[in-house]
Amino acid sequence: MTAPGQTENEATPLEWREGDMPYSTQFGDHFYCQTDGRLECGHVFLAGNGLPERWQRPGEFRIGELGFGTGLNFCETWRQWEQTAPFDASLHFTSFELLPLAANEIDRALAHWPEVDAERKALTALWPERPEGIVSLNLNDRVRLTVVCGEAGTNVPLWDGIFDAWFLDGFAPSRNPTMWSLDLMTAVCEKTAMDGTFATYAAAGFVRRNLQAAGFVVERRPGFAGKREMLCGIRLSKDPA
Repeated sequence: MTAPGQTENEATPLEWREGDMPYSTQFGDHFYCQTDGRLECGHVFLAGNGLPERWQRPGEFRIGELGFGTGLNFCETWRQWEQTAPFDASLHFTSFELLPLAANEIDRALAHWPEVDAERKALTALWPERPEGIVSLNLNDRVRLTVVCGEAGTNVPLWDGIFDAWFLDGFAPSRNPTMWSLDLMTAVCEKTAMDGTFATYAAAGFVRRNLQAAGFVVERRPGFAGKREMLCGIRLSKDPA
């Protein structure tokens, strides 16, 4: 969730709408889908990346994310991982976030979903009081979370790691175009394993074009909760026939 001219120590201006739904007054956007953010995660980010089917293998599966927000995507992914992943597999979830929320804000937002109560409690128990730099949390012996605080446009190109799947979940492109720029999408593609994938709720034309120009083969799919389209794609290891 990137905004030009900000530092990582600035707090995100929040409003709480409809009880416990966080809304960014800075970006003029909700942190997640108003219909049901947890179900949206399943439809867009998990299914859009072919998960959990793709993590049915031994070894480490690496997910990158733009926009950690409330941690909802991580908690839902972790929940489904625990239910479906083989015992000889591990998950490393890395998220790039300019303005990390406080533990009490994460706790309040995620309390809406009893399905992720265990994950919410484990996350907030370990979350630092003032997250900055690189936050690295070992949630258990198979699941690791890394949150890289600061500008994604700076940190993604410098990150020493490759990802099997990306969740592109910044604020709406019309509200925060920097998060969807060609430079950042190019960096995302360069940090994607061959035959690795991305998925996003966004379907704006310039986002699709930037992802294609970055090197992804992009596909339109039906969006969540009546939204007409979402985007997903792959970094092919060879040119399509």
